[in-house]
Amino acid sequence: MLLKEEVLVREDKNMSRQPEEDEKACFLGLGFPPQQKKSFVVVGYALTSKKTKSFLQPKLEGLARKKGILFVAIDQNKSLSEQGPFDIVLHKLSGKEWRQILEDYRQSHPEVTVLDPPDAIQHLHNRQYMLQEVADMNFSDSHGKVGVPRQLVVKRDASSIPDAISRAGLRLPLVAKPLVADGSAKSHELSLAYDRYSLQKLEPPLVLQEFVNHGGVMFKVYIVGEAIKVVRRFSLPNVSRKELSKNAGVFRFPRVSCAAASADDADLDPSVAELPPRPLLERFAKELRRRLGLRLFNLDIIREHGTRDHYYVIDINYFPGYGKMPEYEHIFTDFLLSLAQSKYRKRSSS
Repeated sequence: MLLKEEVLVREDKNMSRQPEEDEKACFLGLGFPPQQKKSFVVVGYALTSKKTKSFLQPKLEGLARKKGILFVAIDQNKSLSEQGPFDIVLHKLSGKEWRQILEDYRQSHPEVTVLDPPDAIQHLHNRQYMLQEVADMNFSDSHGKVGVPRQLVVKRDASSIPDAISRAGLRLPLVAKPLVADGSAKSHELSLAYDRYSLQKLEPPLVLQEFVNHGGVMFKVYIVGEAIKVVRRFSLPNVSRKELSKNAGVFRFPRVSCAAASADDADLDPSVAELPPRPLLERFAKELRRRLGLRLFNLDIIREHGTRDHYYVIDINYFPGYGKMPEYEHIFTDFLLSLAQSKYRKRSSS
């Protein structure tokens, strides 16, 4: 909620204030000069009610205010240009109309940082293209290599799946995921198929991805600008050749990884629990940020069981559940301040 006093500080540049008030009115903690009459980094947010509740927790808002950041809700029933002024727009809404509104706003307000470009986000909403940049990178260094599992897209006609799998040379078991990844509960549902004929029971459009044994643990790599935070989550257990020969059918899983399934404190085999090397993640994330044109996303990464350095990205999510990320309040507020600082330096040097 925008307090009346704060509105006055932003709108009335001719207000009479004491020198010490001028100090408070500068960007707090950013080193901006006192004459810079701007009391807060104003972040307009357009989020679903669920995302607002999980992300804008009291601890985050309290820390943000101490650092000079103010979160202001965007009214979707009003023109975006008539609201604000904003320094940063944070959003996660769907629909062509909203994307167009935001794109028009970006063009007419280049001074505002929009997190993130709507077209770049849209790229992650389709699993046919989501992992393409990772595949194209063919990334490897002295710490390991990162790829993607082989996959097949089925847009219609489930009866054609067995033959399509044979032609593509995909190995069982296969993970079936909805083609659309829009953040809804349905988009997170997946199935594990032990035989190719059972896949005819599924409903396209979907993506079929080779299942890679990974010791039942995945790594959720949260990215906030240049900051990286990694947590372990329990995942699907390994599937042996013996199990594969004895089982048939499709097994459905509503959602594999969630905060309740944290594996960070579990007693795990060290070879399974060991986090991916930090230098590998930093180099990989930097290149992927550049290719995707995004600054707020996470990666679901697995290590192939029996190896130390073979990793696979199996999913990428835009603006994930940062509320589940340890220390997200400090990481996110530091990121927002760094954006404001960068904008200020650019204006000062131009």
